Formats: sequence, C-alpha cells, structure tokens
Amino acid sequence: MDDIPRRAGRRTAMLASVPLGMAGRAVGGWARRMAGGTAEEINAELAARAAEQIFEVLGQLKGGAMKLGQALSVFEAAVPDELAAPYREALTKLQAEAPPMPADAVHAVLTEQLGASWRKRFAEFDDTPAAAASIGQVHRAIWHDGREVAVKVQYPGAKEALLADLRQLRRFSRIVQPLMPAVAVKPLVAELTDRMIEELDYRAEADHQRAFAAGFRDDPHVFVPRVLASAPKVLVMEWVIGTPLAKVIASGDQRTRDRFAWLFADFHYSSADRVERLHVDPHPGNYLLLGDGRLGVLDFGAVGRMPGGVPWTLGRILRLAVDGRPGELLDLLREENFVQPGIDVRAEDVLRYLAPLVTPIQEETFHFTRDWLRAQAERMGDIRRPEFTISRSINLPPQHLMLLRATGSSAAILCQLEAEVAMRGIFQERLNGFRE
Repeated sequence: MDDIPRRAGRRTAMLASVPLGMAGRAVGGWARRMAGGTAEEINAELAARAAEQIFEVLGQLKGGAMKLGQALSVFEAAVPDELAAPYREALTKLQAEAPPMPADAVHAVLTEQLGASWRKRFAEFDDTPAAAASIGQVHRAIWHDGREVAVKVQYPGAKEALLADLRQLRRFSRIVQPLMPAVAVKPLVAELTDRMIEELDYRAEADHQRAFAAGFRDDPHVFVPRVLASAPKVLVMEWVIGTPLAKVIASGDQRTRDRFAWLFADFHYSSADRVERLHVDPHPGNYLLLGDGRLGVLDFGAVGRMPGGVPWTLGRILRLAVDGRPGELLDLLREENFVQPGIDVRAEDVLRYLAPLVTPIQEETFHFTRDWLRAQAERMGDIRRPEFTISRSINLPPQHLMLLRATGSSAAILCQLEAEVAMRGIFQERLNGFRE
C-alpha cells in the first residue's frame, strides 16, 4: 500500500462494504438457523466476523475513518457484554495497529520534510514501523547524539483522505451505531471532524508537546517526552518505554489498575491549569505506565487550548449537583446556555438526571465499572425513561463541548480499567469552582 486510499468513490465504497457485509452475514445466519444451528453460536460468529471487517476497513482507510474507530473503541465499555467481546479486541487494535506503509514511502516523506541528507540526523533508523496511528506511523531510531527517539511520519495522502472522510463519515456513522446503541454517534462524529484537520500539521503538535513537557518537567507522576525536531509531516521525540494502558486493561492486577487510573485522572484534570491546554484524545494508545511508576503521555495532535484553565462555572455546576441544590443548579445551567431560553424544565428533574453522573465525586473513592457506564448509557438512551426527555432539554454549548467529550472519554477509560479512584480529592484540588 503506497498511501491511503484517497479517491472519494473508493473510500465510500469501502465504508459502504461494512453495513452491506453485515447484512449479508445476517441473511446467511438466518439460513443456518433454519438448518439447525443454535442462535448463540451463530450470533457469536457473526459478531466476530463483523468486528474483524470493521477493523480491516477502517485500518486500511486510516485518516478520519480510523480516527473514528479509535474514538469509538474508548466507548466499548458501554456496549452490552454479549456484543462487546469480539468488538473489544478488534476495535482496540485500532488504537495501536494499522497496515503499514512501505519503507520507500517513508523515505520519501523524510526527504521531503527533513531534506535529502536526513539520514545524517540519525545514527540508526528502523524502517519497520513500531506503531501506527490514524494519520501517521512511528519508527524507532537513534538520534545523531545517541539518544533513542521515536519518529512520527505522516502517511502520504493523509490530507486528501481526511477531507474525503469528513464528507463521508456523517453518512456512515450508522456503521458503528449498533456497537453503541445508547450513544448518539452523529454528534460525536461532527465534533471529531472539527478537530481532525488540526492534527495534520505536526508543527502544531510539536508546539503542544513542548508546552506539556515544560509544564510537567520534573513532575513526580507524569512524563512527557521532549521534542527534538519537527516539520509539517515529521515529528522526532524521545523514545519512551513502558507498559501500554491497553495491556493493563487486558491483564493488569487491581493495584496496577488503580495506580494507572489515579495517574491518568490527575493528569487529565490538572493539565488545563498547569499548561492551559487539554489533551482531548484520551484513548489507551496514548498512555504508558513507566518503570519508575510515572504516567507516560504520548500523541499531542488533539489538544485544545484553555486560557485560564477549566472554567469556574463548570466546577460550580458539579459542586451544586453533588450538594443537591436544584434551583441554583438550573439557574447556572441557564446562564451557561446548557438550558436554552424558552426550554421549560423542572429543576428537580435536571438534578435527578445529573445526580448519577456525579456519583464518582460524591464519596471519597469510587469504583468505576463497565456496568456503571453501561447503566448510564442505557438510562439516557431509553426513550421510555424520563431521563431521555431531560437529556433532549440539555444543550451542549460549543465552548464546552471539547472538554465534555474529553471528560466522557476519560471516564470510559477508567471504566475499562475497572479501577477504584479517589476522584473527589482530585476534583477538590484541581477544579476551580468545585472546591468547598
């Protein structure tokens, strides 16, 4: 594969093959049931084959399609257990794997971005990619001064592929909707498309990473690798060795899960104040547990600027919900345009809707579980429940959407870890407006 499939028609056809393939397998499964196969066996096989097709198509397309797959893989904790198992493995692959581009294509990008003598900047360069992401892949190398480095190289055609995906992803959001029956996929896709273009320029990513590295320099809990060189399509940084978050999720003991979860949550809620920026792409491929116990943070392509840190009003909204003060809560929600003018809603109903979501910060510690996340998704997605009506009365102001999405993704990771975390203490220390 020399580059990402670029032509809109070809990409559309590949995306369309997923629901068509699912439909074909469903018909085949019906025929097999008529022939005597058990529903459980056939459904399990169909789910596994559909999951593998999603991985194969999104992985080949890369660009925006694969970015969607990465984002959705974070939310697999909300998928019912009987459906989640095959998708969990296939979607998690998207967080760290994709079909690689050949060495000659990598060399062409390096020559274009770093000059014809780019090899002189490295003592060694491994042509086999160590990892792959949505719009680029990572190679291991030795810098000219002997330091081990990671070299992130953007796929040829990434921009064209991304623009094609932005036109098509809205149409094909139904591909993944069955995986997340209680989550509104279309708004997630719309928000993602607004952020993807920003990730194409690795110089902007380098700027974000330098800011985080400076803000967390000598921090006892967090390590951000230093940037050594950058160009629009190439980024060179320190190599980091550690245990991937995905491995901890899959097989870590409870003590390791709890430690990783606390480090992750504290980083997420402290960075806005320390760096005035927020890491808005929290998926397992971006985090490592280092040998010295610190959290290693990678990939700063998706970062939002937050001058002044987390808005005071958001912390205050959480405080009022935790304290059970419905009148003041609704007033502040109206001021911040979470409830738009003319929307008639009872303060007590809004509090009842929000109360389960703030359970993790009501007590000193909270045990995040897949069951808890799934219950919240079902509670808000069931049209028979009053919470469904309330959810349709709550607006998401554009100025807060990035933070709320990142926070939701972070909570999903904590649920994947099945970790017990002292969230109240983190909020008490890190969030303006929440402190008592």
